[in-house]
Amino acid sequence: MWGAPLSSGSVKMMLLGSGELGKEVVIEAQRLGVETIAVDRYDHAPAMQVAHRSYTIDMLNDEALKQLIRQEQPDFVVPEIEAIATPALEELEREGFTVVPTARAARLTMDREGIRRLAAETLDLPTAEYRFADSLDELTVAVHELGTPCVIKPLMSSSGKGQSVCRTDADVSACWHAALEGARGKSTRVIAEKFVPFESEITLLTVRSVNGTVFCPPIGHIQKDGDYVESWQPHPMSEQQLMEAQRIAKTITDELGGYGVFGVELFLTSDGVVFSEVSPRPHDTGMVTMVTQDLSEFALHVRAILGLPIEDVHLMAPGASATLKSMIECDAFVIKGMEEALSLPRTVIRVFGKPESKVNRRMAVALSHAENVEHARELAVKAAQMLKVEGSHV
Repeated sequence: MWGAPLSSGSVKMMLLGSGELGKEVVIEAQRLGVETIAVDRYDHAPAMQVAHRSYTIDMLNDEALKQLIRQEQPDFVVPEIEAIATPALEELEREGFTVVPTARAARLTMDREGIRRLAAETLDLPTAEYRFADSLDELTVAVHELGTPCVIKPLMSSSGKGQSVCRTDADVSACWHAALEGARGKSTRVIAEKFVPFESEITLLTVRSVNGTVFCPPIGHIQKDGDYVESWQPHPMSEQQLMEAQRIAKTITDELGGYGVFGVELFLTSDGVVFSEVSPRPHDTGMVTMVTQDLSEFALHVRAILGLPIEDVHLMAPGASATLKSMIECDAFVIKGMEEALSLPRTVIRVFGKPESKVNRRMAVALSHAENVEHARELAVKAAQMLKVEGSHV
């Protein structure tokens, strides 16, 4: 039971990170009468535009983060990005604040070393072979041990930033510098992963709630430079593959604990299913669920956080998503092509409302559903290609 937003009996949810995924979480929370607070490092972030109120702070600053949370006294603290001072969250959790799904889960999953060691060394899940490096010399040795091609990533980043493929020994230096430039925080530690020859890669949205664990139908996706550009649901899998994927997802999410949606990324290979990463929050590839499922990943996340029951997830129609990336850097821009894109059948556009465009920044997504995945993908890609970010002189 809870009262109206902004009243003494309201339930408060604070989002740490206010991008396009956070925006949808805020909208779903407000549909259930939750008071919402959006926090990010820059003004006018997407979720800030729909929340009851917002704050702009450096979330890597322990004291600033603790001060704001103690001031607002939210019932739920919901991390939505990686760049957060997780030691502060652990301290606040000890004080009695509820961190979603848990402060430990936030710390482990925002650090690729923590989650990889947990998955491979503690839980014995199948993963790519890996090494860690703190310098260019150490990375050179790691690449030599793993062989090429291999993937180099910063320990903490988002949307594929800083990720690159090292194809020859001559690429090591460029990959090292790309990882440092794309990293969030001050760490210079990187992870090198042996390339997995996968047939496809999927996201298995895994929902932990008071009812237990349920899974959304698997989502296939295509990434470019480590960032997703297309996704579709359902992705075809054999019964054996699906059972193994669900086993891996349940193992890692049970270990992390708490309530909410987890985006479990997996590789499907000729030798079986391989664990890649997990995010303890809605996943960007899961935006497709806004047109495919009876409850989107955002609605599921909010319901699970609030301790409300989730009996099952139903696929209403096959669907697909395709992103609009900006090709320009501009603080005064327009998105053109909306009329043409929305003339396509069973297609919607979600404009994120980011205050400025940057090269390769996601600015909107096209979502389509159809009688099959192939047709839905055609519609979504066609719609996204009709959209364009241009500078505005108005």
